[in-house]
Amino acid sequence: MASDINCVFCKIVAKQAPASILYEDDEELAFMDIRPLWVGHALVIPKVHYVDIFDIPAKELAAVHVAAKAVAAAIKKATGADGISIIEQNGKAAGQDIFHLHVHVVPRFSGVKLPAFSDLKIVERQELDTMAQRIRRFL
Repeated sequence: MASDINCVFCKIVAKQAPASILYEDDEELAFMDIRPLWVGHALVIPKVHYVDIFDIPAKELAAVHVAAKAVAAAIKKATGADGISIIEQNGKAAGQDIFHLHVHVVPRFSGVKLPAFSDLKIVERQELDTMAQRIRRFL
């Protein structure tokens, strides 16, 4: 499996960095975002290191989005969200700051605006683990 030793997401895949795991199969991994836009915000990644949408083969990209759909449904149920935003930033100019393809799955609530990515704070691991456990019940 291709990886980048300097990539934090590759380290999570290799179990060399902590993460609050929601979902895992042979190809994808989903975990809580440590700087969430909203409670329940998760990331879905391919286990193989692909930089962005332009780097990943179509079949693997489709598998990431199938996993994101399942995670989105579970997050919606676990949080009572009115909707889900799927966000994917590709390239530095688009706001990508970790260069391993990842899909943000963010619960949304009517009338609530999301903060800017630049305003986000790191959440404690225990809080992320608790939310991950709550979401996993719906997967």
